[in-house]
Amino acid sequence: MNKLQEALEQEVYAVVGASTNKAKYGYKVFKVLSKYDLTVYPINPSADEIAGEKCYDNLAELPEGVDVAVTVVPAKVSEQILDEAADLDIPFVWMQPGSEYDMAEDKGEELEVDVIVDDCIMVEMKRKNDEN
Repeated sequence: MNKLQEALEQEVYAVVGASTNKAKYGYKVFKVLSKYDLTVYPINPSADEIAGEKCYDNLAELPEGVDVAVTVVPAKVSEQILDEAADLDIPFVWMQPGSEYDMAEDKGEELEVDVIVDDCIMVEMKRKNDEN
């Protein structure tokens, strides 16, 4: 099983950059993941709630450990999230297209965090669930 498939098998996700704006990918990713039988936490320091769910300022505030942090933020922020994920023992960081940066996979390897880039979690989660 590769790291993408392994990440899709996890149960607790955090969407960093979740948005209250229904037109933005931060909202779309949060809503799509929420459709499946998963625990999904929205992360956005500018919002109190998203789609009726309590929103958190950062990964450290979450009430439980997270298996996958999904970034829907600028690349510079994704770099900070990767460091936070390593500090919090989050095993996977999935950088949505547009939020990845050049050295993300190398840094993830150095920090012992599996980094997924170049794949959309919404597409891959739908594909996984359509196969089952």
